[in-house]
Amino acid sequence: MKQAFGYFVHHQGRGHAERCAAIAHALPADRPLVIFCARDDIFPTLPPQASITVIPSLFEPRGDEATAMDHIPTPATLHCAPLGWPGIRRAMATIAGWFDTTNPALMICDVSAEIAQLSRICSVPHVKILQHGDRGDPGHQAAYDGAAGLLAPFHLALAQPEWDAAMRAKTCFAGGLGVDTRVVERELARQRIGVGAGEEMILVTAGGGGSGFGQAPLGVGARSRPGARWITIGPVERDWHATEPANIEHRGWVDNAADHIAAADLVIASTGNTTCQQILAAARPWLAIPEWRYFDEQHRKAQALGAAGVATTRPHLPSSAEAWQQALAETLAGHDAAAQCALIEDRPATKAADWLESLADQLWRVTAPVPVGA
Repeated sequence: MKQAFGYFVHHQGRGHAERCAAIAHALPADRPLVIFCARDDIFPTLPPQASITVIPSLFEPRGDEATAMDHIPTPATLHCAPLGWPGIRRAMATIAGWFDTTNPALMICDVSAEIAQLSRICSVPHVKILQHGDRGDPGHQAAYDGAAGLLAPFHLALAQPEWDAAMRAKTCFAGGLGVDTRVVERELARQRIGVGAGEEMILVTAGGGGSGFGQAPLGVGARSRPGARWITIGPVERDWHATEPANIEHRGWVDNAADHIAAADLVIASTGNTTCQQILAAARPWLAIPEWRYFDEQHRKAQALGAAGVATTRPHLPSSAEAWQQALAETLAGHDAAAQCALIEDRPATKAADWLESLADQLWRVTAPVPVGA
């Protein structure tokens, strides 16, 4: 068997786990993969050589934390490192102990600047998953600069302008990574979700990492286009003052989000990675509305999508009927299906896995010693 790969998976949302599973299935069968995550119920099926080690959450208190040290500032090189948390101590000890006993070939970090830096401190080469956002702070830069490589689960065309040539050169861009980007025909998708062939359908979807879009602005949108059937999937934040018309329907969490996207005439969605890849693959007109995330991740991704010409963007949901009508008209008029499809690669998981294997081979290549006095 080859040296093992380690993989830290952040458990907010499901995109991190889905990326991990896709890579796991694409890695060689003789490459052990040990996954560290605070939850083991968010993963799709994993191959036999992959296992999950459950560790305490790095940011959710258990109740046994000391609170008298919160006044001590967090250094700029760290993001979430409160003092007196036994759970964090146990998580770090578990990973560091595994480093010592296993001598892994790589540690993949998706995502934590602290785990990335722990890997480097423990003399383990790490690969940092690259995300959008304002991440020029010392913590992120330490994780990026100390990485053996960076892995971006999106196409090079969505790179942020400040990522310089050196940073891009150490990055594997894999558009569509972690997402089943096979798209069913629109007619079949509509049959599956119960929408008529002749109906205009507007889909609203938000990811699992937040509380979703507000009910009130969606009601204004549905009233502004009364001839369309509006369907929401995922979370919707309830507003007591919302006045909803009859043409909007909230379906909540569904198992067939891809069918809903394929069936839609227009999609209004936040910019989480899984959602992005599904919409780009389906090549649907897209009004991209970023949700709040740390480091303005979704706002920076929306900017990248707009710059690439694959989505119409607004910083928030329109707040009047006129603004809704303008945004929807702009979305339909600016739609470029070919540009969207071009950002999804044929076999992104295989590309990522091959790159990881090649990187590990390069890092652990045995070189002949240089004779003394040569």
